[in-house]
Amino acid sequence: MTSVTSLHGPSISPASGRAVRQIIILLHGYGSNGADLISLAQHWRHAFPDALFIAPNAPERCPGVSGGYQWWALSAFTRPALAAGAARAAPALDAFIDRQLAEHGLSEDKVLLIGFSQGTMMALHVGPCRERPLAGILGYSGMIADAAGLAGKVRSRPPIMLVHGTDDPVVPFAALQEAKRELHRLGFDVTDHSIPGLGHTVDATGVRLGEEFARRVLA
Repeated sequence: MTSVTSLHGPSISPASGRAVRQIIILLHGYGSNGADLISLAQHWRHAFPDALFIAPNAPERCPGVSGGYQWWALSAFTRPALAAGAARAAPALDAFIDRQLAEHGLSEDKVLLIGFSQGTMMALHVGPCRERPLAGILGYSGMIADAAGLAGKVRSRPPIMLVHGTDDPVVPFAALQEAKRELHRLGFDVTDHSIPGLGHTVDATGVRLGEEFARRVLA
C-alpha cells in the first residue's frame, strides 16, 4: 500500500469561540507555506465567526527556498508535467479534507477550498473529483493543471470563482479564460474576475471578491 503524506499547517479557530461550523482551507503557492496564506484569514474572520481557517503546508519541501513547500516540483511547465504533479499531490489533499470533516463532524457543503497559484491548481484538481460537492472553490492567479484529463474525473460540481490579475508574469492571464471555458464546458457554475494591472498576488479587491463569494456559498 502506498503511504499518503499527512498534511499539517497553521490554523485559526473560530472567532466566536463556538464549535466549528465551517472550514475554510487555504492552499498556498509554489515555494510558499501555510503561514503565508493563513494571513488571509485576518480579513475574513469577522464575516465567518464560526469558521476554522487552516492552511496546510504542501507535501514536499521546496529545494532552495528556506521554509518553502511545493505541491510538486515545477521543473517543467508542460501540460503532462502539470497533470502528473497535481495527480501525485492529490491524495494528500483529499485525505486532509477527509480528516478535517471527520474531526469536526461536518459535511462537504461546509468546506470552502481556496487556492493561490499552484494551490489553485490543486483546488481545481481535487475539488471536482470528490464524490460530494464542496461549498465552493475560490482560485487566485491559477490555472487547471490537467484540462484534458479533468472531464473523465469530475464527480461533483461545486460553484467556482476565479480571480486573476491582467499583468500576472508567473501564471499568464490567459489561463483564466482557458479555465473558465473548460469549466463551463463541463457544466460548472463559474464566476470570474480580472483585475487590471495586478501581478501575481492577491490585492484588496481580490480579498473583497473572495469574501463575497464565500458569503454566497457558505450561507
